[in-house]
Amino acid sequence: MKRLHVNVAVENLEEAIRFYSTLFAAQPSVAKTDYAKWMLDDPRVNFAITARGRVAGLDHLGIQVENEAELGEVYDRLKLADRPVVDQGNVTCCYAQSTKSWITDPAGISWETFLTHGGSTVYGGDGKTAAVETGPVETSAASACCGDNPCGTKAADAPAGSACCA
Repeated sequence: MKRLHVNVAVENLEEAIRFYSTLFAAQPSVAKTDYAKWMLDDPRVNFAITARGRVAGLDHLGIQVENEAELGEVYDRLKLADRPVVDQGNVTCCYAQSTKSWITDPAGISWETFLTHGGSTVYGGDGKTAAVETGPVETSAASACCGDNPCGTKAADAPAGSACCA
């Protein structure tokens, strides 16, 4: 079953954790110094917040899938959307190892589609090797993630017509 993913950039992580924990009546399933995530079943959403120097507000939306078949189904839909798709493949992102692609909707909002394979001790996209539950994964600057497209900028800020989640 698929799960909606929402990522919001925040200025004060502690304050945001208190707010969203109250709103969702649950503590985050992942809490780091710059990131928190709630994997909620009601509503079924992967809701994440990041305090990584971005402008506060909606960073990106996404669809998280549970298996390769669902990933293929959503990827097929992306291809039919008549917009450029950036396939990142396997990346370390948001303290997780995932397979993902990005697309930007007509309003300029970045959407990611991803399948998570395991956890990571690093946020990702920084050129370090991440220790993950399923083994080491090499990350690189080309594997920028979570609101940054592979070009390293928020998709909405990418030059018009570029291949960077344009």
